[in-house]
Amino acid sequence: MTETTLQSAGVDSYRARTALQQPAWPDAEALASVTDRLAKVPPLVFAGEADVLREHLAAAGRGEAFVLQGGDCAETFEEATADRIRNKIKTILQMSVILTYGASTPVVKIGRMAGQYAKPRSSDTETRDGVTLPAYRGDIINGSAFTPEARIPDPERMLEAYHVSASTLNLIRAFTHGGFADLRSVHSWNKGFAANPAYAKYEQMAAQIDRAVRFMAAAGGDFDALKTVDLFSSHEALLLDYERALTRIDSRSGLAYDTSAHFVWIGERTRQLDGAHVEYMSRIHNPIGVKLGPTAQPSEALALAARLNPDNIPGRLTFVVRQGADKVRDNLPPLVEAVRDEGVVVTWLSDPMHGNTFTSESGYKTRRFETILDEVAGFFEVHAAAGTVPGGLLVELTGDDVTECLGGTEEIDDEGLARRYETKVDPRLNHQQSLEMAFKVSELLSQG
Repeated sequence: MTETTLQSAGVDSYRARTALQQPAWPDAEALASVTDRLAKVPPLVFAGEADVLREHLAAAGRGEAFVLQGGDCAETFEEATADRIRNKIKTILQMSVILTYGASTPVVKIGRMAGQYAKPRSSDTETRDGVTLPAYRGDIINGSAFTPEARIPDPERMLEAYHVSASTLNLIRAFTHGGFADLRSVHSWNKGFAANPAYAKYEQMAAQIDRAVRFMAAAGGDFDALKTVDLFSSHEALLLDYERALTRIDSRSGLAYDTSAHFVWIGERTRQLDGAHVEYMSRIHNPIGVKLGPTAQPSEALALAARLNPDNIPGRLTFVVRQGADKVRDNLPPLVEAVRDEGVVVTWLSDPMHGNTFTSESGYKTRRFETILDEVAGFFEVHAAAGTVPGGLLVELTGDDVTECLGGTEEIDDEGLARRYETKVDPRLNHQQSLEMAFKVSELLSQG
């Protein structure tokens, strides 16, 4: 792979377009040095793996599987520890088991992990006590500490993001293919977590799975399929300097792939049809997503589909809807119906997190668990009425027992948020709330 090859594939066409939500790098030479080094490092993922995920996403779009995409709102370098990564994997595995067993549905598992280091911001600056500094845009760009030094965009952070992503992916592969994810170990995934009603319900299901496994063993069943799982990586392809530097040409097909993750998406703030993000994503061959918020119009959805998936390839394009619980039942039907009526092939995911954020009386940015569930229910209701497929769920979650979202069986209240509020950006479901959500969604799937 050479730069000439990539340029002939047209991947640099985005440079002529307006790129929103990008940092103001202070040193162009330092940026060039970093991107040159990144262009030479090994890929984090491979084209063949991305192609496999595309087929899985196509199955979800047909109703033959269900997508579970979960992980941090914004990963940080500091929290990329073995324990925290393991707990997130545990949570995704447990949610997948609940969905698979409760709804007899294969689950496509995608981690919002190993690359979710850049975040769009509503303002370029942040002001505290009369002091104004550049906004924190994620660890891949600058630091979260409110100091002039920390907030200067530093391209060297892209190299650190690459190495932390590589180590995270290494752990993911070790856990999911080294015996940890064996379905016969469903009980062990709950060890280390405090007892509460959600875990008790999970233990009951695990006991039922144990009995089914023992029956299969007695009947001479083959357990190879139970021993390992595929957990794909994903993040918002926001920082174009990083994504472009990790773009490679597949030696088999001659096509360009973004090797920073298996699945990448365009956010609500950067989905302009004539913008740099849409242009870049139109040139790569990963399965890709686009967030559609409450302002998205049917004509925009159709234009994005025509631009990003002109050949209407199943699994290539996923629309991730983030409407808000109070808007999803009104805003989503026109989008779904327009796509359906035009024969456009997409996989629909619900992001019930971003449209339901508010600031609590105590000053914490939070979400209500019951409101999140209501948006998911609305998502299923709209697809049932339209005769289309609710293909999956994107959830911001952590495997730790944080207190960032209100409600759930733990009944976290405004005062309780202060106990373990750890997120740097948006609030996440904790481990117990994530399991609760999985049980609720399995009920919705069963009803469908």
